Amino acid sequence: MLDQGAPPQNRPSPSGSPGLAGRLMRRKPVELLVAEGGKGEGGQLRRSLGMWQLTMISIGATLGTGIFVVLGESVPKAGPAVTISFVIAGLTALFSALSYAELAGTIPVAGSSYSYAYATMGELIAWVCGWCLVLEYGVSVAAVAVGWGEYLNELLDGTIGVTIPDALSAAPGEVDGAIINLPGLIVVLLAMVFLLGGAKESATANTIMVIVKIAALVLFCTIGFMGFKSGNYADFMPLGTAGVSAAAASLFFSYIGFDAASTAGEEAKNPQRDLPRAIMLSLVIVTALYVLVAAVAVGAWNWKDFEGSEATLAAIMNDVTGQSMWGTILAAGAVISIASVVLTVLYGQTRVLFAMSRDGLVPKAFGRVSKKTGTPRVNTVIVSLFCGALASVIPLGKLVDATSIGTLFAFGLVNIAVVVLRRTRPDMPRTFRVPLGWLFPVLGFGFCAYNMFSLDSVTWVVFGVWMAVGLVFYFLYGMRRSRLATAEK
Repeated sequence: MLDQGAPPQNRPSPSGSPGLAGRLMRRKPVELLVAEGGKGEGGQLRRSLGMWQLTMISIGATLGTGIFVVLGESVPKAGPAVTISFVIAGLTALFSALSYAELAGTIPVAGSSYSYAYATMGELIAWVCGWCLVLEYGVSVAAVAVGWGEYLNELLDGTIGVTIPDALSAAPGEVDGAIINLPGLIVVLLAMVFLLGGAKESATANTIMVIVKIAALVLFCTIGFMGFKSGNYADFMPLGTAGVSAAAASLFFSYIGFDAASTAGEEAKNPQRDLPRAIMLSLVIVTALYVLVAAVAVGAWNWKDFEGSEATLAAIMNDVTGQSMWGTILAAGAVISIASVVLTVLYGQTRVLFAMSRDGLVPKAFGRVSKKTGTPRVNTVIVSLFCGALASVIPLGKLVDATSIGTLFAFGLVNIAVVVLRRTRPDMPRTFRVPLGWLFPVLGFGFCAYNMFSLDSVTWVVFGVWMAVGLVFYFLYGMRRSRLATAEK
């Protein structure tokens, strides 16, 4: 059954094949997307995840990134008003999360926003969205892995009095004499090992790590509040609204993980019911914890002290208590919890590429499924090695902003997709609907655009180069090998 909302350009030309515009705008029917769920080259993904596990995947991919890794870089941009920056970034994520929830319940497949765009806006836009997701997930894995190394050094220093030297724990150019970020590479490879074992086994490990990270953040708030000084909020917005906006754009990086649950659509037991619930519940929990921890951190430390700090939360706890023990305990929790972000975001990356491979837009190797474990093994190894290499040699700040712009672009497309699908397929069953009609999707798109234009020019140049490379790959490979293209011949 073909998508009744397919545009006229999708129809074959009189010669029997569509023109260029028709080929770029061909859409994949929703029914076909759903029918292909779980099917890969030589095997099939296993439906083994319930709502609890999906929620933990979403929290695991989100909670920790902004607080443990990016907070120290964002406070100098906004001052104490960084709490407002978290709220702005959270609102941006909320509107997009509503759109994700509606589409995840309607089109429960592994491709996330890539698949949603393919069903609503056509193949070229789907490719652009998928290419942004490769940037979003792949680079964010590397960014979080870099931050993991900071807390690992804090833990080693507090337990055995030894740290990994800068030459082996920082990216080239980040500090003098740096050669490779070895901890960043190691944590990505450890996540790869878990993912190769199977989705259910990885989800169990992630759930344990999520519980540890929530406990660590609650511990920080309890101790950090003991050193709370109201005077630290006296100059609340020292860098003005521009600083708040700049910090919010970077902190949006902290919210990217909530959509990881949508990439598990083909491994969920009841995706139509559980995916929308998992997405919304995880975002509420994460936003509340982010704002609370940021408020306590700024209350305990003068905002100027955050400049250049590493393992910020552990350092605050050491300063408040005068003892290194508490910072060491927090560092241990951070090492475990940040590893869960690497695990779950890496999982999302492999599933997006799995969906793109099934559609013929990337090589078949990414869609090959192991009959033994029910996982895309070759895909997992390739992606892990790529992300590990990025974590080894690129500084944290550059990775964070590159991730944010790719994410914001993809999220903006998801908001548009909701409006398009409601117009073209109004009678399609939906287990969740964004309230107030088109208002929230439009606001979601607007917030995404606002935050994108708050990023610096260097980030836009990187994004432009990335998109240019992606378009070259599409026109030379994907457009010709697309399964929809071969079906037309």
